[in-house]
Amino acid sequence: MGRRWRDGRGELVVRGGPQGTDVTVPLELATSYRARTRGLLGRDAVDGALLLSPASSVHTFRMRIPIDVAYLDRDLTVLAVRTMPPGRLGLPRPRSRHVLEAAAGVMAQWGLRTGTRVEVIPAAR
Repeated sequence: MGRRWRDGRGELVVRGGPQGTDVTVPLELATSYRARTRGLLGRDAVDGALLLSPASSVHTFRMRIPIDVAYLDRDLTVLAVRTMPPGRLGLPRPRSRHVLEAAAGVMAQWGLRTGTRVEVIPAAR
């Protein structure tokens, strides 16, 4: 089930978040090489989440803030969630096809954890 998104905005839906309700957060899609390479570099905050696709690992060199990182498989199921401080290199996840980045601590608030399924809804063009 291959996914072909474009750089842009949309929404991330976390299925069965806190209290079993779905949580929807603003999403930025980074699918081109240039957008994935830039990622969150130079930002002081994240509005919602950033999806890097395709991606199997990330780094936080030259980042200003700690971030939560979720590795997603091809079915958009969370394989692992980690909090990374600036200046770190994340280990590649062989089954990871996409990586979500957000401000440190928010993924737990959304109920995002290993085994959670998410949905990506790109904004209409």
